Amino acid sequence: MSQISSAEVPSADIPATEGTRPLDIITIGRASVDLYGQQIGTRLEDVASFAKSVGGCPCNISVGTARLGLRSALLTRVGNEQMGRFIREQLQREGVETRGIVTDPERLTALAILSVENEKSFPLLFYRDNCADNALSEDDVAEDFIRSAHAILVTGTHFSKPNTDAAQRKAIRIAKENGSRIVFDIDYRPNLWGLAGHDAGESRYIASDRVSAHLRTVLGDCDLIVGTEEEVLIASGENDLLAALKSIRSLSKATIVLKRGPMGCIIYDGPISDDLEDGIVGKGFPIEVYNVLGAGDAFMSGFLRGWLRGEPHATCATWANACGAFAVSRLLCAPEIPTWTELQYFLEHGSKVKALRKDEAINHVHWATTRRREIPLLMALAVDHRSQLEDIAEGNPELLSRIPAFKVLAVKAAAEVAAGRSGFGMLIDDKYGRDALYAAGAYRDFWIGKPVELPGSRPLQFEFSQDLGSRLIEWPVDHCIKVLSFYHPDDPAELKTAQIAKLRSAFEAARKVGREILIEIIAGKHGPLDDRTVPRALEELYDAGLKPDWWKLEPQASRAAWRAIDAVIERRDPLCRGVVLLGLEAPYEVLKNGFAAARTSKTVRGFAVGRTIFADAARAWLSGGMTDEQAITDMAAKFKALVDLWLQLGETRDL
Repeated sequence: MSQISSAEVPSADIPATEGTRPLDIITIGRASVDLYGQQIGTRLEDVASFAKSVGGCPCNISVGTARLGLRSALLTRVGNEQMGRFIREQLQREGVETRGIVTDPERLTALAILSVENEKSFPLLFYRDNCADNALSEDDVAEDFIRSAHAILVTGTHFSKPNTDAAQRKAIRIAKENGSRIVFDIDYRPNLWGLAGHDAGESRYIASDRVSAHLRTVLGDCDLIVGTEEEVLIASGENDLLAALKSIRSLSKATIVLKRGPMGCIIYDGPISDDLEDGIVGKGFPIEVYNVLGAGDAFMSGFLRGWLRGEPHATCATWANACGAFAVSRLLCAPEIPTWTELQYFLEHGSKVKALRKDEAINHVHWATTRRREIPLLMALAVDHRSQLEDIAEGNPELLSRIPAFKVLAVKAAAEVAAGRSGFGMLIDDKYGRDALYAAGAYRDFWIGKPVELPGSRPLQFEFSQDLGSRLIEWPVDHCIKVLSFYHPDDPAELKTAQIAKLRSAFEAARKVGREILIEIIAGKHGPLDDRTVPRALEELYDAGLKPDWWKLEPQASRAAWRAIDAVIERRDPLCRGVVLLGLEAPYEVLKNGFAAARTSKTVRGFAVGRTIFADAARAWLSGGMTDEQAITDMAAKFKALVDLWLQLGETRDL
């Protein structure tokens, strides 16, 4: 764990910021799309596939500070194309204010492409020729926007062009007039100043009198200056670190934070003595280096979380070093910065492994606190059935060929009921549901779950292939894996072992490729179902290390059963999204009773019902006894009845 030496000196004159202005921090400068090679230990020339995320120093810091609880915003430009929209949408998902992002009608969004060649070499290409964020201008800097924040963060790279330099200096002027704090991330990339070739993106230091003279003009306006040893040298123009710190101090009263990688950091508030260690020393965390890119942005995010909340410098250093440790132990930049919950978990519990990306407990907290969106309510029409519809078709090739079209009608029925409202979704399969999946994709708010189990298999087997990971990589990132297991806690031990191993395989694949997973457990078909059956099953599955995003469970006979289920989930995984109720082709009146009992649960979020809704329409439509419109109307009416019932029961519970 991190340790702090020297006195725990408070951050001088830095007020707590909550509640006085709409924003804590506006970060200014680069915004790109990062494409990082997924094959580790190879040249960039040989990388075959890439992971995509938002990138660029200020963009990353806006995400990191938002995750840590600050009210952050980004001031930049993006292109009027898919990559620019991705940045804007991802920042909105992260809780970053985006009204400062200008859409450039002419230029493309910047790209950064990287590979991890080894623990010391990270080849990096910047695609920034006439890119959108390099066109940021003074006209993009709205005075009321800058005045809405307690602090702004300017970045070194955006002082390298006349127009971006002018934009940042205008923001500094407005901030100073408004009494806002000014943070300077030196952010030195020699090739972005024209000092190195395109293939030297990972180069961190080339001395330049021109760059140093330019950056020195910024220092006097700053309240906080943060940089690595190389960045402190370039900002000062000196060749010796101690001389560089003294030179910066001669120009600025700012708090200076010297980042030292695995050695942590040193914070200087007053005069710089002849002893480099004569500051507040925040020691680093002993972790395995995986990718150093983005560590500084994570560090800055953690430091600002403390600094802008008036925490002692020692606390700021601990949070900063911990956030930096997370970043270097994982592949990407912004996606790897911890959330506040994750940071506190790490500081309290630590980790038994130096490769933090391999710590299952920490990874679960990270995953569960960075999901793409909140889903407090889920009412889903399940049409992922394969064998049941095949039974209705009775093996008739002509009828079997019509199943895909029927599933499209089900999508239209669900969309009619949803009417653009949130909280709706569908379960759709890959076997017959390709056209339905395409149709459902038109409704952006729809939650989509897809099954991977071989229907009826016990022990569980996957459909199509047992190599689940290679199949999942083709799925959209917001599609949820659904895996059904007929599992009873009184099953033979050998059977349970096989079931758990397969579920574990699906769970690990989901986490590896970054997809949510719903585990459906049906116990009542292969044994008695009492108030303790499902809670016992869940305990066993949690013991096996399974922590799915969702559980899908059969209706319970009593409220006591739901209380027991709630207790297991709340104790074993309070970050679980919750439970959705399945239907098992039960009649409406039976489901009504099941809904009423489930509505007493704290963890049940909704339902995913199928045959109760579509079975009659499927039989009639496949045989030619019902038109498309009639089938849609029939399914929509039955789905709406369940939706209305669920919402009505919720209103009754809340009274």
